[in-house]
Amino acid sequence: MPVEIERKFLILGDTWRQEADAGVSIRQGYLTQDQQPSIRVRVSDTAKSTLTLKHPRSGLSRLEYEYEIPKSEAEELLELSHGAIVVKRRHNVKMGDLVWQVDVFEGSNHGLVMAEIELTSEEQEFHRPAWIGEEVTQDKRYQNSQLAWRPYCAWAAEPSLEAV
Repeated sequence: MPVEIERKFLILGDTWRQEADAGVSIRQGYLTQDQQPSIRVRVSDTAKSTLTLKHPRSGLSRLEYEYEIPKSEAEELLELSHGAIVVKRRHNVKMGDLVWQVDVFEGSNHGLVMAEIELTSEEQEFHRPAWIGEEVTQDKRYQNSQLAWRPYCAWAAEPSLEAV
């Protein structure tokens, strides 16, 4: 079974850009809301478009099935998606044998910059560059599927839980 082991972090500063590639533009939408598995359609400015099913996390791991589909079909599915289309530019930063993927969000998620790293086991050790901040792997607000429904720009407009 295809298992994804991924950790997500917020970014500190802009120094990651010194080691990053030019990046690729990504648009993705979700065909389900609050249902498991999540079903995502993704179109990038490369030739690759995908349909992905992701099951809920168990620790840091989750089942993930990804299928390449024709771009024309992916565009049609994006039109059927629920919530906002998540738009971002993904940059790769190679560090040793691992690659950090840094997502710079646009549109209603503008201002959010996150890095993720895929591992081969939950116990795998890895170097954290100085630009890696707080880990948000377990915080559902930072899941792309959640950003489609409750964009980052809306968070500042919501009353703080501390004020209640």
